[in-house]
Amino acid sequence: MIKLGLLPPYRLSVTADPEWMGSFARHADEAGFESLLTVEHVIVSEGYASKYPYSDTGRMPLPDDCDIPDPLDLLAWVAARTRRLRLGTGILVLPEHHPLQLAKRVATIDRLSGGRVFLGVGVGWMREELEALGIDPDTRGARTDEGIEALRATWEQEVASYAGDHFAFDSVRSHPKPVQQREGRPGVPILVGGHAKAAARRAGRLGDGFFPLGLAGELLDQRVEEVAAAATDAGRDPASVPLTLGGLLGEGTTEAALDEAQRRGAERVVLSTRIDDLDQLRHDMEAAVAACAIMN
Repeated sequence: MIKLGLLPPYRLSVTADPEWMGSFARHADEAGFESLLTVEHVIVSEGYASKYPYSDTGRMPLPDDCDIPDPLDLLAWVAARTRRLRLGTGILVLPEHHPLQLAKRVATIDRLSGGRVFLGVGVGWMREELEALGIDPDTRGARTDEGIEALRATWEQEVASYAGDHFAFDSVRSHPKPVQQREGRPGVPILVGGHAKAAARRAGRLGDGFFPLGLAGELLDQRVEEVAAAATDAGRDPASVPLTLGGLLGEGTTEAALDEAQRRGAERVVLSTRIDDLDQLRHDMEAAVAACAIMN
């Protein structure tokens, strides 16, 4: 059964508008979407030289002065205005966060929302952003691996310890714990996002799902195979790492995304939109849910 996620139109700078965002989130909840996802950039470096990997131009589609609220603060705000909508990140730049702080913030939202949170995480592509935070961009892969492990240790262990090259702590308590359970212990699902082989292998080894970004055709086939191989090598069932795909909300494009998801056995489709007309969006949301119901 395919689940429907929804990404707000960040490029239109509406996600920091409380009236617009409140209406958007409530209607997604009422229409029957499974989840609403948020994205992260702590800063955007003026004139950045890093190449955005999902565009031929090397520039991200968001304007440099686009409103990009903190993803977790926005999810907490959405949680208070919805009843059943799951609250996800797509994507949170994990190496920019200390796992103890992040574990507390995520567990708090999960507890207060009644267990509705999941994390989509990645290594980040903008080197200038990491450098502005005092982080060596060349360590972002290792920091992401350790971050996932340390998050789980903090949530799962009553008295938690973790020893890594970038993060280490000993005999600490962190409460509240998440409402959700992962393999019989407190925890929030962590999806690994990205387009590179390293992301696919990280998802197979450590993830609760794979969210490939900007991939299609044979390259997507290859990454999915790499996820399965890495899971098997780690002694995991590849089926425990389900696939989340992206798509565009709208007539024709929604159906195409759903068809692709069904063909690949994906768990979820996250639909993005490029319009801010709420009446049109309500229509498109309802049509997407109806199309998904028919397919399921």
